[in-house]
Amino acid sequence: MLTPNEVRMDNTVDVIIPVDAEVARALESPARREAAGRYLSGLLKGGHIPDVLVEAIADAKREARTKGLTNADIDAELKAWRAERKA
Repeated sequence: MLTPNEVRMDNTVDVIIPVDAEVARALESPARREAAGRYLSGLLKGGHIPDVLVEAIADAKREARTKGLTNADIDAELKAWRAERKA
């Protein structure tokens, strides 16, 4: 029987997602990949992704501000990043 925080993994599909090099090294282990897959599946199925994104954005902004960046600097960086992704 599954606890409320567990996700069934009997219908899995392999996907390719971009991650940084450090994360890729950590995911070389099959056990870690399975654990990450369970976590991501639960995150996306459980509807928690907006909360996680809000927390991640807030953390990034706090870190940027401690390095002296303003909201205008952050907005400019986001605009440049979006333009690069469209190119």
